[in-house]
Amino acid sequence: MIPSMIVVGLVFGRWWRTTLISVAVLWPALVAWTAGPVTVGQVIGASLLGVANAAVGVLVHQAVLWVIRRRRQP
Repeated sequence: MIPSMIVVGLVFGRWWRTTLISVAVLWPALVAWTAGPVTVGQVIGASLLGVANAAVGVLVHQAVLWVIRRRRQP
């Protein structure tokens, strides 16, 4: 399930703030819904790990955009 957050970051990396905020809210909800009863610590941990994984995807997306923009400049 970790690669799914990286893919979310890759796809929506252009809007990185919105992506990271939505992952911080939606990922723990998804984990809690599929895993059953969870503690508050597990929800916080899931949120942090989800944001960290999405941030990797966002960073790759932003790096690709930076390279493309540099190559287009004369």
